[in-house]
Amino acid sequence: MVRFIRDVGSGIMVVSVDNAENRPETGKTASQQQQSVPVETELKLHCDPETLVQLRNSPVILQFSRNKGNFRRLEATYYDTADYQLLCAGLTLRVRRSGRRYVQTIKRLSDKDRLSRDEWEASVAALQPDLGALPTAEIDEIFSKITVNQLVPIFITKVRRHTIAVDLTDGQIEVAFDEGLIEAGALQEPISEIELELKQGKAATLYQLGLALMDVSSLRVATQSKSARGYALALGSQPAACKAGKSNLRGGETVDEGIATLLSACHNQILANLCPAAIGREPEAVHQLRVALRRLRAALYLLRREFDAPSLQALDTQAQRFAHGLDSARNWDVFIGSTLPAIEKAGLVDIEFSGLHANSMPFHDQAYLQVREAISDRQTNRFLLSLGLAIEQRSWRSDIESKDLATLADPIETLAARVLAGLERKARKRGRHFRHMQPEARHKLRILLKKFRYAMEFFQPLYGNQAATQKYLKSLSRLQDALGVANDIQTTRGLLSDVRETTEDSNVQRAIGAVIGWQGHVAISGAGGLNRCWRKFLHTKSFWPH
Repeated sequence: MVRFIRDVGSGIMVVSVDNAENRPETGKTASQQQQSVPVETELKLHCDPETLVQLRNSPVILQFSRNKGNFRRLEATYYDTADYQLLCAGLTLRVRRSGRRYVQTIKRLSDKDRLSRDEWEASVAALQPDLGALPTAEIDEIFSKITVNQLVPIFITKVRRHTIAVDLTDGQIEVAFDEGLIEAGALQEPISEIELELKQGKAATLYQLGLALMDVSSLRVATQSKSARGYALALGSQPAACKAGKSNLRGGETVDEGIATLLSACHNQILANLCPAAIGREPEAVHQLRVALRRLRAALYLLRREFDAPSLQALDTQAQRFAHGLDSARNWDVFIGSTLPAIEKAGLVDIEFSGLHANSMPFHDQAYLQVREAISDRQTNRFLLSLGLAIEQRSWRSDIESKDLATLADPIETLAARVLAGLERKARKRGRHFRHMQPEARHKLRILLKKFRYAMEFFQPLYGNQAATQKYLKSLSRLQDALGVANDIQTTRGLLSDVRETTEDSNVQRAIGAVIGWQGHVAISGAGGLNRCWRKFLHTKSFWPH
């Protein structure tokens, strides 16, 4: 019998259904069917096999478990066409064997969220696809173009799963300890993870249990499904960096709802970039992870200006600590991948840059080691879970003073106008005597303008894509970019100082001098343009109501 399952996730959260009583009924609209589907939430954590054993016997599990649980061996084969048409369509198809039972599953990515998905399941006779067992015509038109004979095995997952039911104060959770392999031809990748699936109660319970388990041993928040890992193994591909999407704020939302929406969007982007940044093969991933953390800190900064909430301050401190572990890698990426090639193209006479590049690479590699350490660090992963918990529990409600509680019920538009107007006033005040500002003062102004820009991007959906909105954003972006050039010059000098101390090679020393001289020329020649950007910003009319 076919079951329709809607999976909805936000980074580490997915949704599933395993309840025959809630299968869609015939005669109902698609909207009605989806509304009748119950939701389950799942949190996944990575660890090594020894930690699996340790956590399985930890006090937090033994104290609240109903029984010793049960063991199952699960083998799933994932199918696709030879040219990966299902993958390209955002679909996965698997047949999984559990004991004597075979279950076929089709999953589809949702256009609402990068980790949302729809899922259909049906019992089949063997470990082979049977497209007739599912309403494939309703799932995707791609199935009208392919036949079951075109489907071939792409990869296999083999898992030994130990599930334990845990009863906590605010919910019931099924804890699954998974150990096994992903196999794609001769290639293999180990599976060693814990899945916490909410059976009943509040989603916050998952984060609470995850944090309790992290008190026992170090765990890492998992952001890739087994299917995503399997395709990556089979294709030799890597997850891509994820840019920030729209904030999804909606007019008419309350401030309380808007806070949750903003923090969730930042949380999602952080989680989406963890895996590609840890792999370290795509500089953009580290950049986007830093952007996600800056966006989060900007959101927390805006909220702290409105509410005195200690929990938000604690999250900001943790986010700053995490971001600090990424800074060096980003700085070296910019220097090696952008700054140095641009100067090389100038064709400076008698200057050879290859030695400078070679002497920079050890610093670059060490910086990426720091990135991986920061991502796997226990404090980082506690922060990721704590952020999710704060969003689920709306922790700011219990933090703020009673006189500010009424503000949470205000329309989000009221907060947006107040925040944007306040930041604009502060930026104008800080930028007085702009032409004569010292580097340190301009740096502080640049940081404030960055927060201002993030705030405008957060609240832009409330004002639409009007010409006035775009004009203001464009003016601010140009000013921010111009100030960024000056900041990059200061950063480059610090990096070059590190290289200079490690070598006496005259060619490298000459190249360092050339870079410093070239950037000095850029700073002087760009001063006039920077001043013009500031004046244009001052004369650009704001788009929010006053």
